[in-house]
Amino acid sequence: MSGSSRRMALLTILLGERYLDRGRLIMRVEALLGKGCFGAAWQDVFYRDLRLVKSALKAAGLQLAYSRRSKRSGYYLKGQPELPEQLANTIRQSAAEVDPKQVKIFHFLSPAERFCLGCSLTDTARNAVAYRLRRQNPGLSPAQASLLAVQGKPNER
Repeated sequence: MSGSSRRMALLTILLGERYLDRGRLIMRVEALLGKGCFGAAWQDVFYRDLRLVKSALKAAGLQLAYSRRSKRSGYYLKGQPELPEQLANTIRQSAAEVDPKQVKIFHFLSPAERFCLGCSLTDTARNAVAYRLRRQNPGLSPAQASLLAVQGKPNER
């Protein structure tokens, strides 16, 4: 695996997400590049890559820091909002569309019913993406399309 690919993935993730610890950062990078992309000496490789990413951020006028607070621990960019502006806008727009009647109904559901509803929603979204992938790539099997939908690899969509 190319070190530049790992570092670019780390940089992209750190620019878009806050408060990710080493384990979660590695999981995000592996989701993009494949399991084991850091190799056998993964700890050394991770910290070497992170030092280079930190230098690149510093050159761009950004400072990578690490928080040890219980509710917000992990890497973050100093002086940056907790949520990227685009995500904050999406959340605001989505919240404005919430129907109070649906929220009221949701409160009457048991935890098990809420969980099933969430799983159903996730399955529907995954199936919709997999269907679109199969339409674009007829050679994909349903299982392959479903896997790509979960992995979220944009170059294969």
